[in-house]
Amino acid sequence: MHFDTTAVVTGGASGLGEAAARRLIDLGATVAAFDLDDAKGGQLESELGERYRHHKVDVSQLDQVETAVAAVEAEHGPVRVVVNAAAVPAPAKLFSSRGPLPMDVFDRGIRVNLYGPIHVMRSVVPGMAGSDPGEDGERGVIINIASGAAYEGQVGQVAYSASKGALVGLTMPLFRELAAHGIRVMTVAPGAFDTPIYDHVPPALKEELAAQSLFPKRMGRPEEFGLLIEEIVRNPMHNGRTIRLDAGMILGPS
Repeated sequence: MHFDTTAVVTGGASGLGEAAARRLIDLGATVAAFDLDDAKGGQLESELGERYRHHKVDVSQLDQVETAVAAVEAEHGPVRVVVNAAAVPAPAKLFSSRGPLPMDVFDRGIRVNLYGPIHVMRSVVPGMAGSDPGEDGERGVIINIASGAAYEGQVGQVAYSASKGALVGLTMPLFRELAAHGIRVMTVAPGAFDTPIYDHVPPALKEELAAQSLFPKRMGRPEEFGLLIEEIVRNPMHNGRTIRLDAGMILGPS
């Protein structure tokens, strides 16, 4: 797929979403970043120029997603690339000293991490499917961001692992369904990447995380995540699979 296209990146004002947005813009795309952080979104608009546009969107709210997608399509035409990176950690145990799992925490994790990508996909796919096909009949690519916690969730990650595991599970049925429209579906399951989410983590904990990688023994760099997004968009043979990006990291129970 060519990069002079329109992309929606959720969580595009920070972390891995920002890394994906930066890489896509460097390659020539126009990025609509759906994020709640107005301050950071505004800073990135000033830094990255007219090909980055911040949209204040809570992806857990379908009406907000639909409104934002309609605005993007009206200005730029069909969205051809989607990166669903917005997520919340929603830490909680099923049973702890404070009692049973707080369902509001669980619900928030599922609504942002799972409903969010569904909201975006169902809003974007009609326009994508109706767009003019490119080489091989391709009309677009959707990349959902899961996590190593989809496979080796730690204690306290009940909601997070459930939401990320669901993204891995829906990759196959979605790829099979959307193949008829020339739309690819991929999932990336990153390990520990050195993004602002770790800014307030003690250095010793970051070193402990890095030590659990087999090689290289360090946390990932955001730009390395961006390179994988480029590869998936660029190479049409990527379809219907989940790629783990974690230097062989397998986290322990806690």
